[in-house]
Amino acid sequence: MPLVTRRSFTLALAAAGVVAPAVARGASPDLSKVTLRIGDQVGQHRSKLQAAGLLADVPYKIEWSAYPAAFHLHEALKAEAIDIGAANDSPTVSAIAGGSKIAVVAAWGNGGKGTRLYVPKGSTAQSVADLKGKTISPTTRGSVAHFLVVGELRKAGLTESDVKLAFLNPVDAGAAFAAGSIDAWATWGIYGARIRSTLGARVLSNGEDVNSGLFVFSAARSALQDPAKVAAIADYADRIERSYRWSREKKADHIAWYKTYAKQDEETALAVYDDDVPYRRLKIDEEFAGRLKKTFDTWTSVGVLNGAFDFRDYLYRDLAVGA
Repeated sequence: MPLVTRRSFTLALAAAGVVAPAVARGASPDLSKVTLRIGDQVGQHRSKLQAAGLLADVPYKIEWSAYPAAFHLHEALKAEAIDIGAANDSPTVSAIAGGSKIAVVAAWGNGGKGTRLYVPKGSTAQSVADLKGKTISPTTRGSVAHFLVVGELRKAGLTESDVKLAFLNPVDAGAAFAAGSIDAWATWGIYGARIRSTLGARVLSNGEDVNSGLFVFSAARSALQDPAKVAAIADYADRIERSYRWSREKKADHIAWYKTYAKQDEETALAVYDDDVPYRRLKIDEEFAGRLKKTFDTWTSVGVLNGAFDFRDYLYRDLAVGA
């Protein structure tokens, strides 16, 4: 089965009884009347784009919605309450398996950085094997942090039944970790940064040989019927790419932004910086579909997901990419 091109995607929409875009590739729709509804986890993209000066000349209106975790963002995408949103690959394939009719339009990879398994400052655990019989929060079920826990348990010769898993949203997991009611917490980004700086949490595993490091932008298929929205989505993805370049080229500015955004000290901001700058944009192609399938296969192997999916059916590869 071929990858989803604009032509095949248009045909698929037509087969479903949906009116598809009629504007040819390379056309320049009027963006002044477009409102792009963007889902943003914890408001980070909006904040960073503003700091980098990348929201000053947007030719369309943006309606922002902030979500505490990928699950909530994907629920909004499934309900078509937003047009586009980003999450790691694990919640993305989980959403697809759950019936969400999204299309992946852009993606970045950082080599597996960013999601880690933490233990409290005073924990005696020195390896994942030491967590046998202990309580771990993988944050939400099907999240990238859950993926890390599954992989780390396997490396340690353990299974999920050898530990107690407490699936909690990031806010509740953070409270449980601070209260000492869980023995370890797998989480990402700002949540990990906060417990490292405020609680002295220790990294038990950085997950770099388990995590995929994929960051995936998915769109509601209804948004891809509108040529002007497709152009706006392409422009927005280009601004995300430019924000990563800004981070690499303006380290001091990035650090200053993150300290303010996350309310963290210099040391923590520097640590998070090393997770952010490796991101490079990926092609939405056959190889990328295979990476999504690999993630999906891990979930089916532990009974989190089931079914069979051809992830090429969920790719939209014709998004215009800026220079």
